[in-house]
Amino acid sequence: MLHLQEVVVTGLTGQTRINQLPAPILVIHPRQLQESSSTNIIDALSHQPGVSQITTGSGISKPVIRGLGYNRIVTVVDGIRQEGQQWGDEHGVEVDAQTVNSVEILKGPASLMYGSDAMAGVLVLNDAPLMADGRMAVNLGSEYQSNNKLFDYTVNFAGRQKSFVWNWRWSQKDAGEYKNKTDGRVPGSQFKERAVKGMMGIAKGWGHSLLKLSYYYLRPGMIEGDRDAETNTLEPSDAFQRIQHYKALLDNSFYVGEGSLKVLVGYQQNRRQEFENTQTPGLDFKLHTMNYDIRYLLDNQDAWQVAGGISGMWQRSENMGTEFLIPAYRLFDIGIFASVTRHLERLTLSGGLRLDHRSLHSYALVDDGEERFTDFRRSFRGLTGSIGAIYNITERLNARLNISHGFRAPNLSELGSNGEHEGTFRFEHGNQNLKAEQSWQLDMGMDFSSEYVSLQLSLFANHISNYIYLQRESPQTNDYRFQQGTARLWGGEVSIDLHPFERLHFENTFSYVNARQLHQPEESRWLPFTPAPRWTSDLRYDVIRNGRTLNNTFVSMGLECYLKQANVRTVNNTETATPSYTLLSLTAGTDFRYRLRKVASLYVSVQNLANRAYQSHLSRLKYVDEQGICNMGRSFNVKLLVPIAL
Repeated sequence: MLHLQEVVVTGLTGQTRINQLPAPILVIHPRQLQESSSTNIIDALSHQPGVSQITTGSGISKPVIRGLGYNRIVTVVDGIRQEGQQWGDEHGVEVDAQTVNSVEILKGPASLMYGSDAMAGVLVLNDAPLMADGRMAVNLGSEYQSNNKLFDYTVNFAGRQKSFVWNWRWSQKDAGEYKNKTDGRVPGSQFKERAVKGMMGIAKGWGHSLLKLSYYYLRPGMIEGDRDAETNTLEPSDAFQRIQHYKALLDNSFYVGEGSLKVLVGYQQNRRQEFENTQTPGLDFKLHTMNYDIRYLLDNQDAWQVAGGISGMWQRSENMGTEFLIPAYRLFDIGIFASVTRHLERLTLSGGLRLDHRSLHSYALVDDGEERFTDFRRSFRGLTGSIGAIYNITERLNARLNISHGFRAPNLSELGSNGEHEGTFRFEHGNQNLKAEQSWQLDMGMDFSSEYVSLQLSLFANHISNYIYLQRESPQTNDYRFQQGTARLWGGEVSIDLHPFERLHFENTFSYVNARQLHQPEESRWLPFTPAPRWTSDLRYDVIRNGRTLNNTFVSMGLECYLKQANVRTVNNTETATPSYTLLSLTAGTDFRYRLRKVASLYVSVQNLANRAYQSHLSRLKYVDEQGICNMGRSFNVKLLVPIAL
């Protein structure tokens, strides 16, 4: 068990020990990711306290942090924000899970470092660190999941010779239709994934200069939910999506004086196409993004930590298809920020400010003689910041307090959409008069760590003005329109890990979010897609440690209990309540050693052990038809990892 003071995070201004951060942060270590079995990276993170996922089958997952998702969360990959048209319900995160070495989850407004859209938090997906000089390694991996017959493999080659460094990886994943005991096979839930990523560059005493290139391809089916009238079984679907994401990034870091200068410049292209019984796409979006981030960090761990810089992006989105949902547009975003941290004997104080400006131009479109989109321009400005403190009451007990102000500009879907969103079964209408969201959040927490018990408590209260939401206009139609109101969210997470002796861990967590809209009648007071209260429990026993042939051998039993979610938005049949359900899992794993060197790692697990038929409250398939579609049933999973040192 890692003590909190030993954990270092990098997703803020630089390397900082977690016991010196007033804002709540989770760190997912490489070993935790290796031991988990999932269909994508968001699925792997969704079991963490305060983190959930909005799913469309087994292949598409969108992160939710403390009840907020979509454009209110920023995903950072290779040091820059991932831009893949994340406004869409059925748009996942275009990241190969095999390339993620560790994850930092920042909860609450992180606009100070990442600008607009980081109102709910940030997911920082970290690459593996550079290897030591003179080392080279090949890493092989493969996984099989029985329910949807998922099979993936990955090949990685990395090394460092003198000052030249490199890291290349190829991954491939194929999954069929998943099944459950209520619906049987779910047509359209299959997907294919391909990814290649490479890095090469120079690393010396003055810093490093790295070129990173990546390509990600995903072809998920589209679940349409049509059923046979006699058998009630789901009918085959020929509809599918094709997503391609290209990225090129120049990552430079220089030691300047007593600090370091970080310069990142990147280009991303996201191509998203939807096909319906034809090889010609209906919806066809092409999004170009240029990211830039320049920051200087002056770091004296014994006293001061000061950071400042400028960051933002330029975007151009094109409509290439025959169907239209959002207008083509251009966007420019710039932000200037500064932060300071002061380390005292037991007290650490931190705070900062950021000024953002975003301007966009949406272009008109005439379709079949009818004006589909109008030409309009909007500009948004936001001043955000945070101030917080952490006090080390004792060596084992810390208390935290943080106040933060967040900002989010409306996206083009919210401002200008006018079309049928095929994957969501909705016709969406934008609202050009929307204002920027503004939030104030208070975070309080305590953590305690001892030889036999570790305890963490984190509470929050969040007030959002100009909260943007999608309102169904009538229960007889599928017309939805974006509107605004005032939202209030509160809740928190508590985690306790009991380890009466070194090899046994009994960890329990509880997560709760109460999310409502103020000044509304009962039927429309609750925010949609609010995660149900969740209790997770994991009992783990380390069978062998430091063995000659087997090492790090463990067995664990997991439980996830989702309580009833009755706080739902019932106006115009927008949502329905979700009953409680409990999922069980079993996992076992070990490292194999030869002459005290690890030669392989094997993990075997059973997910949804009792084969429970259930519908997650955050599953979009819950509303496909009158009865909805259940989540995945029981699955037997095997993962094998083979490191080869050269």
